[in-house]
Amino acid sequence: MTRLRTRVGGGGSLHSGDELAIRRIRWTLAIFALLVLASTVKLVQIQVVDAADLAAVGERQRARTLELPASRGRIYDRDGDVLATSIQAATIYADPRAYRGTTTPEGREVPPAGEAAVVADTLAPLLEMEVDGVRERLEQDRHFVYLSRQVDHALGEEIAALDLPGIGVLTEPQRVYPAGTLAGQVVGFTDIDAQGLQGLEARYDHILAGQPGTLLLERAPGGLDIASGIRELEPPVVGTDVVLTLDRDIQHVAELVADQALETFEAVGASIVVSEVGTGDVLAMASAPGFDPNVRGDEDPADRRNRAVTDVFEPGSTQKALTIAAAVEEGVVEPTTTLEVDDAIRVGGSTFTDATRHATESWTVSQIMERSSNVGTIQIAEQLGPEQLDGYLRAFGYGQRTDLGFPGESGGLLMPHTQWWSTSLPTIAIGHGVAVSLLQLANSYATLANDGVSVPPRLVQGTVGEDGRLSPAAMGAARQVVSPGTAGAVRAMLEDAVHGEDGTGARAQVEGYRVAGKTGTARKPRTDGRGYSDEYVATFVGMAPADDPQVVVAVMVDEPYPFFGGLVAAPVFAEVMEAALLALRIPPDGSGTDLPTAVRLAAAHAERHAEEAVEAADDAAEVVETAQEEGEDGGDTDAAP
Repeated sequence: MTRLRTRVGGGGSLHSGDELAIRRIRWTLAIFALLVLASTVKLVQIQVVDAADLAAVGERQRARTLELPASRGRIYDRDGDVLATSIQAATIYADPRAYRGTTTPEGREVPPAGEAAVVADTLAPLLEMEVDGVRERLEQDRHFVYLSRQVDHALGEEIAALDLPGIGVLTEPQRVYPAGTLAGQVVGFTDIDAQGLQGLEARYDHILAGQPGTLLLERAPGGLDIASGIRELEPPVVGTDVVLTLDRDIQHVAELVADQALETFEAVGASIVVSEVGTGDVLAMASAPGFDPNVRGDEDPADRRNRAVTDVFEPGSTQKALTIAAAVEEGVVEPTTTLEVDDAIRVGGSTFTDATRHATESWTVSQIMERSSNVGTIQIAEQLGPEQLDGYLRAFGYGQRTDLGFPGESGGLLMPHTQWWSTSLPTIAIGHGVAVSLLQLANSYATLANDGVSVPPRLVQGTVGEDGRLSPAAMGAARQVVSPGTAGAVRAMLEDAVHGEDGTGARAQVEGYRVAGKTGTARKPRTDGRGYSDEYVATFVGMAPADDPQVVVAVMVDEPYPFFGGLVAAPVFAEVMEAALLALRIPPDGSGTDLPTAVRLAAAHAERHAEEAVEAADDAAEVVETAQEEGEDGGDTDAAP
């Protein structure tokens, strides 16, 4: 009994085993408290501190944002005919996650929504693609892949109706050009994402493009859309329409005649510019060979260039009108001033000749223009001087880009007069040693046609906003280059160059109208060194009606045969000018003629002049040989037999 009491009472102290148990309980409670505290901290962090970030992560895992391209603005001609527009096409895409099994955060296995092989077998024939190619795309380790873009809208609806797992269909605008090749180099084209790459499509991309929209879709782990999930749509904003100054009918005739010039004269290229006097509006800008922006890939990239503004050439005798205009404006000569003109002149160690040999004769300035005399023009230029000639050429627009702002536009080549050599003055006076674009040349003659007032050319008439109203484009600042008296005097000389007995531009005549204009023939500079090649550029630029010019037409034919401007470019000018005058209802006697009649007349004239040119080719051979032997420094050879 004593031993039992001692064990139970023991002086009131605990046994060592009991103390160990108590410590264990305390440690357990402490650890539990720490776990509770840690869990609480984590919950606060998840639900309060990181709630927004974690929600965003979850949304990214479930959601997919698709960009919806905007419908690009249309491009119209001056009469509202559509040159470029966008149609609704279908784009087929896939989410390859639909063909891979996944595991949810809870550890639940989610099977694939479909089999890539089965879907590929179904889609490949519809998309006209190889089955292996479609399957390869469906099995990519990505969330989004394009299968085919801008297919027919009806095909897109057919595919959507199949309700294939992981396959989606978007409505996407596709750029098309209803007029085909018409004004192809001017209008330009876009890439598949509707971004302007060339021409006016590139120049006014910021206006035409509009603003893309977005579509937010919520998807399950397997890649399938959640029917009741988030679908947020921000619709795209349609682009602004652009209205051009081009006249579709005149543009058509210009391109037709340019193509005929290539075939008739075996040329490598031809460009035509038609401008409205007083406004600077470009009514037509054609280059051949052309191309169809709807069908790209096989054409020569050079055929996409708008050569009328990107390419330059020596203007030849068309330059003489500006040289003489400068001399008349400065009071150096008058149209009736008489000069003793030989058939050759030596300047700075080089000899310059006229196209045909002749005895020394007394010619007026008007006769020098009519006969396109190199020697007479050089004599006038020597009285004018380098500084004055340089200043007037720049005032007419040489050596600088126009205000057109066309992509790739060239400013031409004109050295400052302080850098001219001893032969520069005579050379530049007759259109060599200087290079211009066809647009620059057309605009310089438009200045003469507009009583000496230069108006910057323009291709855009205005824009059309959401209200459907035209907002006119700003007009460029006009400049007086020469006086109305000087411009009128030069126009009279240019009229003699076409209608005069000794004029080199007789084939530029248009039945029922008086035409004022000038031929040009220039040898092309060598591309592999100094000097000139045996290839030529034929030009003609003029205006009509001569007594009150309304239209200017400039023509350049590259490497034709025969190469004389009077034989090649002048008849091309006549076809286009006649069609332009008739299309614009500018009759000489107050009566109008419809466009179909104008086109028929143009075709008939083209055929007739082509036959005449071929017949004249043999007669021109002797003159060609003489010009090549005697014409130094690219001597001009406008005169035709």
